[in-house]
Amino acid sequence: MLEVKDVHAGYGNLKILRGINMNVPTGGIVTLLGGNGTGKSTLLKAISGLIPLMQGDVFFNGVNISNMKPHQRMRLGLVQVTQAKEAYPAMTVEENLVLGAYTRRDREGTKADLEKVYEFFPVLRERRKQLSGTLSGGEVQMLVIGRGLMAAPKMLMLDEPSAALAPKVVLEIFANINRIAKSGVTILVVEQNVRMALILAQYGYIIRDGVIMMQGEADNLISDPAVKDSFLGGSVADTSKALRN
Repeated sequence: MLEVKDVHAGYGNLKILRGINMNVPTGGIVTLLGGNGTGKSTLLKAISGLIPLMQGDVFFNGVNISNMKPHQRMRLGLVQVTQAKEAYPAMTVEENLVLGAYTRRDREGTKADLEKVYEFFPVLRERRKQLSGTLSGGEVQMLVIGRGLMAAPKMLMLDEPSAALAPKVVLEIFANINRIAKSGVTILVVEQNVRMALILAQYGYIIRDGVIMMQGEADNLISDPAVKDSFLGGSVADTSKALRN
């Protein structure tokens, strides 16, 4: 579905990404992992068109989108949920969600997708008339993911969905991401929480200093001694069971 070929990108004259190659097949979940400042969010911005490419190409469903505007990419079904968790505090939960469908003209489809969002995140249904500025951090994360779903994505890119959330809330968020993937939405999730992301995903890429340093099946990465030494510790069994239910 998504193919990134020899992508170089950055900010002004500062190059962050140095020859990134990555594939995200249709269906399931792929994760991009790494610490702060490694280029994860920069890569998402390059894919979604928020920053220009210095070199290379991005293809989505066989179409070269390298020179498309962000809204054009979104209309093709490539939707990003940023790390900022930006909800409009003076608008209700439902108003925020409906705003995610602003490029759509299919009213019945929009109503059906709103109902799906409420099925994924029942707390949003309970809070639908509540101002989003009164929500907890975890509820805001659910809201921005739900708003992304209202754009009818073929592929949803999530930037650090676990950031600044309590462990119990993180588990709930990741379980819902798994449910969304099972509904047919392809997901690329960018994370620092390596353990949770590898349990959730089928395939993973690890980025460092703007270069993909390792990639492979998630089950292989999570058992790789180099990954364990650098990123992991302890048992993953209980978390895995909770996420995959």
